[in-house]
Amino acid sequence: MELTLVGLQYSGKTTFVNVIASGQFNEDMIPTVGFNMRKVTKGNVTIKIWDIGGQPRFRSMWERYCRGVNAIVYMVDAADREKVEASRNELHNLLDKPQLQGIPVRRIMLYNNVLLLQLLKKWNLSAIQDREICCYSVSCKEKDNIGESYCILYTSNCKTVMFGQLTLRLFN
Repeated sequence: MELTLVGLQYSGKTTFVNVIASGQFNEDMIPTVGFNMRKVTKGNVTIKIWDIGGQPRFRSMWERYCRGVNAIVYMVDAADREKVEASRNELHNLLDKPQLQGIPVRRIMLYNNVLLLQLLKKWNLSAIQDREICCYSVSCKEKDNIGESYCILYTSNCKTVMFGQLTLRLFN
């Protein structure tokens, strides 16, 4: 399985990869320059993860690394409220690319489930009709839901949730 991990700078992409790969959390991460590729194996499952830099100058690379993958994993730091709107816009811009049509977005990872429901409505995810959207909440620092999230990367054990007019498959 091959995934591309995207999101704005400082959203926790590299931290997430490091925590699922080694179980180690490090607060002193430096921003990814360009991209990193890492293969993570748990049991008999290996996932190739492309971790793409989130700074504005690297966002044009996102589409290239999302083509042909099994899923796009979009990271959001729910605590960084100043970047929520820019993050929403970047997600929609990415998913509007014709070459990415139909590639599932496995998860939008947030720490706070209350914020998750607020952001789902604000992000207008109901406008995304050509793919499965699954959302999941994790904390790399506290290692909340990290073990489960690795399994969710390669399965689609979601449940359907109605949120107003928005139907999502939500991991819990």
